[in-house]
Amino acid sequence: MNAIVALCHFCELHGPRTLFCTEVLHSPLPQGASSGDISGQNEQAEEEEGGIQMSSRIRSHSPAEGASADSSSPGPKKSDMCEASGCRSLAGGHPGYVSHDKETSIKYVSHQHPNHPQLFSIVRQACVRSLSCEVCPGREGPIFFGDEQHGFVFSHTFFIKDSLARGFQRWYSIITIMMDRIYLINSWPFLLGKIRGIIDELQGKALKVFEAEQYGCPQRAQRMNTAFTPFLHQRNGNAARSLTSLTNDENLWACLHTSFAWLLKACGSRLTEKLLEGAPTEDTLVQMEKLADLKEESEGWDGSEEEEKPSSQPDVVEGQELSKCSPETSLPDCNSWNVAHRRLSVFRSLRHMRQVLGASAFRMLAWHVLMGNQVIWKARDMDLVQSAFDVLRTMLPVGCVRIIPYSDQYEEAYRCNFLGLRPHVQIPSHILSSEFAVLVEVRTATRSSLYPTLFDEEQSLNKYEFVVTSGSPVAADRVGPTILNKIEAALTNQNLSVDVVEQCLVCLKEEWMNKVKVLFKFTKVDSRPKEDTQKLLSILGAAEEDNVKLLKFWMTGLSKTYKSHLMSTVRSPTSSESRN
Repeated sequence: MNAIVALCHFCELHGPRTLFCTEVLHSPLPQGASSGDISGQNEQAEEEEGGIQMSSRIRSHSPAEGASADSSSPGPKKSDMCEASGCRSLAGGHPGYVSHDKETSIKYVSHQHPNHPQLFSIVRQACVRSLSCEVCPGREGPIFFGDEQHGFVFSHTFFIKDSLARGFQRWYSIITIMMDRIYLINSWPFLLGKIRGIIDELQGKALKVFEAEQYGCPQRAQRMNTAFTPFLHQRNGNAARSLTSLTNDENLWACLHTSFAWLLKACGSRLTEKLLEGAPTEDTLVQMEKLADLKEESEGWDGSEEEEKPSSQPDVVEGQELSKCSPETSLPDCNSWNVAHRRLSVFRSLRHMRQVLGASAFRMLAWHVLMGNQVIWKARDMDLVQSAFDVLRTMLPVGCVRIIPYSDQYEEAYRCNFLGLRPHVQIPSHILSSEFAVLVEVRTATRSSLYPTLFDEEQSLNKYEFVVTSGSPVAADRVGPTILNKIEAALTNQNLSVDVVEQCLVCLKEEWMNKVKVLFKFTKVDSRPKEDTQKLLSILGAAEEDNVKLLKFWMTGLSKTYKSHLMSTVRSPTSSESRN
């Protein structure tokens, strides 16, 4: 996270001052901060907080970091610093702290002031504003301010107990500065909790020191017995003590460096950005609706006092698969289809299935799939049937898919358009002769190797032969739906990889779903006459019979969200007036 975390202090002699700041360096260290380890101060420690490990090392620093009061330094002059180190965190000559994030090769550098003059100016301005005009009621608590030019600031002001201070307390603030306003606002809860924890620890240590000093020498009674002195004289003699003295912690700055570095690391890792291109697709909307329905159904089951026993018949909804197990098959065996027991006898892709079934049989099967007719597979291998459905369903929108993977009895077409059956299940004769169904029988091959040239690694498919039959076979010279011809062209193009073919299929589905949306709006919402509908289909390039049937079937896969949005838009008064 490109940000700076700083600890600021309001000095009664010099006003707001930056005590300690930690910044992120994505590039090599500045010239002054990378000149090597100081002799006698090579200290390396493994610091771990919140699961993040960083190695810290004391290094030399530039004059801007407080080692010198050179006039070229952007930091405050020596004459502006309290003699008692109230305006200074690191003593003169102290090298500062550097932590190396081994995972990202990012360095977290802590010193009194940023080395870059522009950053010094930004931090200085944020410090002054956080301890003067930008405070919340009560002067303690978090606040947000900033602009595009000087950055945006999350500031948390607080008091530290000091028995020698006016009012027995000193005023401090911890600020986080970055240029990304949205990111900083979204990080508010996280920063508030972590910074509040740092403040509580500082205040707790200072309170113990304050109570011990008050017990040894009560300052309130001593001040009341002291003769009155002019305010200016008292002010000049009341230099602020250092924070290490107030907390009695010599390792305070090293601990703050660790906390600030971890804060920058953790805050930068907790939020990620995702690129969304355009509106969600119909498949996405249908999947979201399906998840919402399942969640609502599960909550209904959990909230019921008496749970009814599930029906023996499988319930199938759009885009959802429910298996039906035989009495002698246990539930874990059925669930194992999608887990680790999947054997090698599976279809890898549509191109793979076309090679196995043959061009003519695959075209017949794909035609029935696209038209919404019932596709029945009979096989002993449950994994084979499941893999076939997983491949075939990619040709349809999610809302048009209704699957019963494996059943002991025939299910009607209105319940599912993909049906897996055991070999012994009897199919009604009118279904076998129907033009709205296709049957794929997986039989044991009569020869030892039916496809010797296709499968070098997966020899298990060679033991099967696939017989595709239908009451309405698709002739080879039939034009068929346009999308089927484009799918076959992509599958036969050996220059296209399987991944590219999958992306082509996604684009084709989106193209035809857009046509479905236009047709739905034209016919179901606007109720246009048939003549106008025919003209529209000609414009869409879908006037052929198979294309019209495909569009009508795919119309059932539109999401409820899209349909309700169209209906509510048309029925609104504004829409009615515009139409008139």
